[in-house]
Amino acid sequence: MSLSTTVSRRAVRAPRVPAWSMAVTAMLAIQLSNALSLSVVEQVGPAGTAWLRMCFGAVLLWLIARPSIRSIRPKDLPALLALGTVTGFMTTFFLAAVERIPLGTAVAIEFLGPLTVAALASRHRRALAWPLLALAGVVLLTEPWRGDIDAAGVGFALIAGTCWGLYNVLTQRVGDRFSGISGLSLTIPIAALATLPFGLPQVAGGDFTWWVLLAAAGIALITPVVAFGLEMLALRRMTHTAFGTLLSIEPAFGVLIGLLVLGQMPALVQLIGIALVVVAGAAAQRGGTRTLDPVPEEAPRPPTGPTESRPSTSTTDEPPR
Repeated sequence: MSLSTTVSRRAVRAPRVPAWSMAVTAMLAIQLSNALSLSVVEQVGPAGTAWLRMCFGAVLLWLIARPSIRSIRPKDLPALLALGTVTGFMTTFFLAAVERIPLGTAVAIEFLGPLTVAALASRHRRALAWPLLALAGVVLLTEPWRGDIDAAGVGFALIAGTCWGLYNVLTQRVGDRFSGISGLSLTIPIAALATLPFGLPQVAGGDFTWWVLLAAAGIALITPVVAFGLEMLALRRMTHTAFGTLLSIEPAFGVLIGLLVLGQMPALVQLIGIALVVVAGAAAQRGGTRTLDPVPEEAPRPPTGPTESRPSTSTTDEPPR
């Protein structure tokens, strides 16, 4: 038996990282980057901050993934363009929301987008129980009865939630077509271009200093590079319902990061809401593994290399490498 065969068999037997754990890590990273972004937002505005994050993210991803442009088929373009645009504006509108309302509240409102996707994508009525439970937790986290929430902030969070729901659907489609983070390295530059008309004027007209670039670059390494990459890998192996409801934990992470990083103290009723969404998210990840259907070969393969991308023909839950 050759050494390469032995190594290959050992690799096959190696334990796989659970898809839900990648999603949870991504959620924590996203909320941390959002909290850290507020200092940059004060200098160059939410659109300027989002644009800088997308620009640095695009550069970092191209250095890491080095995607092959020749692997892109004409029918791939609509999904890539849509995902890039949605990603850019999801970040822009969310930062505009957290500029006005607490981080945990903004995440709770934004979560209504993927929650709706999870409910609509479900094929079993019993699966709707978890989104409904999560919705109850979101209401408690939002505390709409208090009447002192900034209307513009709520509106921005709702728009970001719409983008978030579309992002989940499109990410799974792009992730099925491109291996690893090569799809992400193609969509983040599109996000930078889509947000340029809004971000560049804020950067040019803001209180721009040298540390803003360093902060934006560091935040971009967290999100979109690490966090969105983990989300794309997780979405390849989970159903819309499981992933969308698992994201119900994110408002809790938003409250936690808001407390630890921004000093935003949650009320008792919000802690009850956190408990509800955590229960719903933990229950949703059971049975959430997604299998990929075989995809017929359509065209000659591009030259072999580390950035090669092609549809997966595996029926296991392991993403192509």
